[in-house]
Amino acid sequence: MEALATQAKAAEMRTYTVKEISQMLGISENACYAFVKEMKDEFRSVRIGTSIRVSKKSFDRWLDEQEM
Repeated sequence: MEALATQAKAAEMRTYTVKEISQMLGISENACYAFVKEMKDEFRSVRIGTSIRVSKKSFDRWLDEQEM
């Protein structure tokens, strides 16, 4: 039951962590931190303590625009 609540909460979240983005892109977390910093004009992000959260909407929009 608790796992379902956690999954539902995650589905409602509006941000990605750097770790989540690094996994999606298949790059290291260190490379991803540099990438997020470099893309500050493309991604909306916020730093909370030592953590960085990136807007799902802004990241997904950028990803959709990339040619793959």
